[in-house]
Amino acid sequence: MKYDYSSIGFYTFDCLGWPFTEVPEGGGAVFIEELTLAVSGAAGTAAIAASKMGLKTLAVGGVGRDLMGDWVIARLKSFGVDVSGMQRIRTSRTSSSIVTTRLDGSRPALHMKGATGDFYVDDCFLATAVDAKVVHLGGVGLMDNMDSGRGSELLQAAKKNGSITTVDVFAGSKSDLKTVKRVLPFTDYFMPSIEEAKALTGLTNIKDMAAVFFDLGVACCIFTLGEAGAYYHSRNGDCFNLPAFDIKVKCTCGCGDAFNAGMAVASCRGFDPQTAVRFAQATAALNATGLGSQAGVVSFEHTWNFMLQTPTRKS
Repeated sequence: MKYDYSSIGFYTFDCLGWPFTEVPEGGGAVFIEELTLAVSGAAGTAAIAASKMGLKTLAVGGVGRDLMGDWVIARLKSFGVDVSGMQRIRTSRTSSSIVTTRLDGSRPALHMKGATGDFYVDDCFLATAVDAKVVHLGGVGLMDNMDSGRGSELLQAAKKNGSITTVDVFAGSKSDLKTVKRVLPFTDYFMPSIEEAKALTGLTNIKDMAAVFFDLGVACCIFTLGEAGAYYHSRNGDCFNLPAFDIKVKCTCGCGDAFNAGMAVASCRGFDPQTAVRFAQATAALNATGLGSQAGVVSFEHTWNFMLQTPTRKS
């Protein structure tokens, strides 16, 4: 295959400030210590983090013909990501966020949806988009044109091509399941946050949630649990929880997306399930140590050593 990883979907330009403590009154100002820019999103963070860790990565998504789009493309290129799948959409603005990161790592944000809703993988590019060992669809629920059925066609083509498929979503209620379930029959690893899994199913028991997604065709569920770690449940019955790493969190922006990149690296290297999830958790934890998506991710070796040397949280 031409690529190790094809990261398709949600790419966004982020401006992040830390630490956010209050909204100034009127036209006042509050001084902060740090500002940065980042390519983020369920596909964007994953593409850069995977490339940093050695995967030959293709970015597939959409940005506007604006300054933010120029920066996103340049930033992806700077990390060695192939941007031939990135569309410059004349009628759209680049999806962008203003992220205010609190001292505890939480990050309320203002977001403009932009080109994420408008890009579309045409027939002429579909074969290239899925010519990868791992094909990731990130941001299902935000991609209006892709979510109408093209996303499922893309993953179906990826499965026929022999690719491993992974899916991440943007979901806030049970009504979003109508969109998400289109792609699930062609999904090897479904990797929502536990909050998204609860929203989609309306359930609270973690095994019951996994059962819903199995009934819709998913081969394996991996739910990210934040500071509680991660939950792995395969259709074949394999099931385990792993605790989170014990770290000082700076910013949680992009942690789930970095987790996706870690799973892609693990899949390309043939790791067993527990090592794969542990490595993905290490990628997410490193992400949380810096300001902005993938800021703490350096290389495969750095992530591997972090995984081996960093203690986990006590339950």
